[in-house]
Amino acid sequence: MVDQQTGTRKVTLRALHIPEAVTVGALAERMHVEPVAVIKQLMRAGIFANINQVVDFETAAVTARTFGFAARRPEESKSNGAAVAEAPQAAAEDLAKLKERPPVVTILGHVDHGKTTLLDAIRKANVAAKEAGGITQHIGAYQVDYKGHPITFLDTPGHEAFTAMRARGAQVTDAAILVVAANDGVMPQTIEAINHIKAAKVPIVVAINKMDTVDADPDRVRRQLSEHDLVVETWGGDVIDVECSAKTGKGLDDVLESILVVSEVAELRANPDRPASGVVVEARLDKSRGPAATVLIQNGTLHLGDHVVVGTVRGKVKALTSDSGRRLRSAGPSTPVELLGLSELPQAGDKLNAAADERSAREMQAEHQRAAEARRARGLTLEEFGSRKSAGQVKELNLVIKTDVQGSIDAIRHAVEQLGTEQTQVRILHAATGSVTESDVLLAAASQAIIVGFNAKPEPGARRIAEQDGVDIREYGIIYRLVEDMQAAIAGMLEPVVKDVVEGKAEVRQVFELKKGRTVAGSYVLDGQLSRGALGRVLRGGKQVHDGPIAGLRRFKDDVREVKAGYECGITLEGFDAFQVGDIIEAHRQQKGS
Repeated sequence: MVDQQTGTRKVTLRALHIPEAVTVGALAERMHVEPVAVIKQLMRAGIFANINQVVDFETAAVTARTFGFAARRPEESKSNGAAVAEAPQAAAEDLAKLKERPPVVTILGHVDHGKTTLLDAIRKANVAAKEAGGITQHIGAYQVDYKGHPITFLDTPGHEAFTAMRARGAQVTDAAILVVAANDGVMPQTIEAINHIKAAKVPIVVAINKMDTVDADPDRVRRQLSEHDLVVETWGGDVIDVECSAKTGKGLDDVLESILVVSEVAELRANPDRPASGVVVEARLDKSRGPAATVLIQNGTLHLGDHVVVGTVRGKVKALTSDSGRRLRSAGPSTPVELLGLSELPQAGDKLNAAADERSAREMQAEHQRAAEARRARGLTLEEFGSRKSAGQVKELNLVIKTDVQGSIDAIRHAVEQLGTEQTQVRILHAATGSVTESDVLLAAASQAIIVGFNAKPEPGARRIAEQDGVDIREYGIIYRLVEDMQAAIAGMLEPVVKDVVEGKAEVRQVFELKKGRTVAGSYVLDGQLSRGALGRVLRGGKQVHDGPIAGLRRFKDDVREVKAGYECGITLEGFDAFQVGDIIEAHRQQKGS
């Protein structure tokens, strides 16, 4: 159809209902197009997938649009097949059911600045007032009552756990209390906590603790916070700051009042009359009771006997216990409870959903498993950013920067921030000296960020998590190359870099002659694993003498697909027979990356 006024062609998109995760083949079938066409479109967006690979809803939606479809989630359509146009009316009906809910607060800060002491002081004051003589238990989250207003506190061990939940897609916190000791000031972990809170985009209440000490200097704390773009209200900023002492109890009321102010501004609402949804705060295996999970209900109400799916784990609610040890029959929005009845142990950050019956729970579990597979490597590489930016899918480049010396941070920060345009903003989430840590990778995974290491290497644990979560770690030694790559990515012209990944190493211990002049290298796998079909590089005296596909692997008389470290095997390489005892065979593959 052509618009008579503008002369442009109007394209009417057809509604396409797809789940949160779908295989490439299933997506093609729903659109009635060839799978090859879908694969090619994904490749144009920088995503290399085969017909059986699972993609998430957002990726499928963008791909479907190029074929003339507007993707819709299942909940966006009526179960009776009514038109999607009726969705706004349904949304309006849901708004009428929304009710005020308590705020959920996380306490973060440097070690020994009084996070736990502050939480204990708030909780003990509440227990003394309301539950004297009651039994309390540690379930990882607590709810206190202040002047008739309940407030939920998450007792996370630090910003790593806070961000790990975000990395799994669980945004549970409405506000964060940043605890800074008045006698110690802003410390390295304080800075990390600030950056993690900013990345989560939640309001901050600064609690300047330990005001009872003789060397307390709250103005020094405020000055140091301003250096990290946190200007407190006392100095005319917009961040609430409260002077307090967890030891004496001074200022605790002011902290709680500040939380209520923040929650009132946020207008926190939820619908208690729908099936429950929530998130796992922590989980443990109880010897006598089985898997026990601390769950924060975010919407709806969870009842005893409900069928639930938590992550990829299914179960039926057998018991609900509050942090005060009371048995509950139900739990509404912002209520933390310990849940019993799951078949296996879930992970912190896993989402909980209540189902109508066991059959629905099974279907939901299968859906969650497909979605988990799609999220397994959901990180963003610099090359993907460039292609997605060109397609108009992303407008912000998030970076985590680690350097060898402090002077490099300022130089890199200045250089990359200059690259920002009206269309693309460059946002530095965290910048510090030292090696790339697990905390850095979790922050990058939760925020779809790229990690830039300037003369800074990733720690082994950080590299392992980065590979699991698909986080791109770029290592540089020359600043202009760093800037060139960022500039090319923002312009959408960064070419993928092919890197060599070594999967395993084996040492040739004996050479066996076969018929027709073929030889087999009797080898011992020293590290990693060798897979049939991978490339095999033969090293002799540190120099490469051959590189070609691994044609065969044998364990005794059996052909096998792979052999792991600590086992012996026979190896044949395509196009090579001149093995010698002492040769090292490296199994490797080519991978597009940084």
